[in-house]
Amino acid sequence: MLIETLIKGIIIGLSISVPLGPIGMLCIQRTLNHGRKYGFITGLGATTSDLLYSVVTLFFLSFVIGFIDEYRFILQLIGSLIIIGFGVWIFSSNPVSQPRPDEKYEHSLFTDYVTSFGLTLSNPLILFVLIALFARFDFVTPETTVWVMIAGLISVLIGASLWWNLLTYFVNHFRNKFNIRGLKLINQITGIVILLIGGVGIFVSLFK
Repeated sequence: MLIETLIKGIIIGLSISVPLGPIGMLCIQRTLNHGRKYGFITGLGATTSDLLYSVVTLFFLSFVIGFIDEYRFILQLIGSLIIIGFGVWIFSSNPVSQPRPDEKYEHSLFTDYVTSFGLTLSNPLILFVLIALFARFDFVTPETTVWVMIAGLISVLIGASLWWNLLTYFVNHFRNKFNIRGLKLINQITGIVILLIGGVGIFVSLFK
């Protein structure tokens, strides 16, 4: 049962990370602009948030569903506004201003981790995705012990980390093919995609 839970956890971790939403685009942008470790830590921040939601889903399922149902509109609106603000910031960032190797770089792994964590945390609707995945894979049953459950959560983290490691590896492998103009274009495309995602979120919230 433990091995089965671990395999299911890895699959769930991959399932919530592979779709290239705002975090995926942000991970690619940071890998190209700053290097693989910055892209990976961005993905890790999102994974930590997903892990937190996984814990909430497992232990506070009934309360979470009720809370989201009651405040769905506000949560969707706030989350979409945060995404839009992030998109504007990325779009306007200029890779020409990035420091050279001998210059002090105020951009840090910690800030990349925190911003990614916060952006993912701003979308509590991921809980419904997790609920669907947990149900689909029969991830937790009444017979599941606490230790197996903890091991399953760790495997979710492992699965997501595998994806971010793979993505940043390939993006970093081709990053030298991009010049400054190419990096700026990546920033703008990433910003536009994130803006569109936030805009669609607001539209759906207001007119559904």
